[in-house]
Amino acid sequence: MTSSQISPNSIIKIGDLAPDFKAKDQDGNEISLSQYRGKKVVLYFYPKDDTPGCTMQACNLRDHYSRFIEAGYIILGVSSDDEASHKAFKAKYSLPFSLVADTDKSINNNYGVWVEKEKEGKKYFGTARTTFVIDENGLINKIIDQVDTNAHSDQLL
Repeated sequence: MTSSQISPNSIIKIGDLAPDFKAKDQDGNEISLSQYRGKKVVLYFYPKDDTPGCTMQACNLRDHYSRFIEAGYIILGVSSDDEASHKAFKAKYSLPFSLVADTDKSINNNYGVWVEKEKEGKKYFGTARTTFVIDENGLINKIIDQVDTNAHSDQLL
């Protein structure tokens, strides 16, 4: 599957208006997607703070953050972890972007990334690692559902 295709679990496709949301960031500040209208947004969903793959992905975005800023992008990370977990994760790895706490999974559900998974024969629900690139008008112009955690910035830029 290419980054321009939609995964079967997702309800969003390229060209759709990105669903707005309001949620708290790692500092307890309310963030909405609509506050970034007029700017390009990288909205990335990841399973869990401070786990190996999620840390690699976040640090890759951090290490190339200046490239995103130069290209006019805002980066927002979303997981179902709470504000305190996000605050610790952001501080530990000096992440320069906001992390959104989606503890009720409403953002995950609206973007179609809260999915059934299986590990060691056990089924459970969790976040499908997926990134949405949103243009200045709030439209989805790229979806990456096969994220390379070591080179995610290269997939995006």
